Amino acid sequence: MHCQTIKAGTECFFMGKQGCSFNGGTCYPVVESCQGCGKALTLSQGTYCQSCPDPQIKWKNGSCNLATHIKSGTEKVVKLNPLKASKRSRR
Repeated sequence: MHCQTIKAGTECFFMGKQGCSFNGGTCYPVVESCQGCGKALTLSQGTYCQSCPDPQIKWKNGSCNLATHIKSGTEKVVKLNPLKASKRSRR
């Protein structure tokens, strides 16, 4: 359903026939860590996340899994089998 409270007109899965079913009945503004994210929606009341009604919870245990502005710093390390490597070097 479409949000009727803060993000009026946007699709919200917490909105029901009785109103917003999220804790407190409203979405919370984004935290400082969310600035620059592609999912942040700027409205006249402030900036809100399109995916999460309470962005502070997502950042509590590290980085948000929905953040589009954070690049993963991990690289895939290829595990090399020493037996196969020794056979390749003989060729």
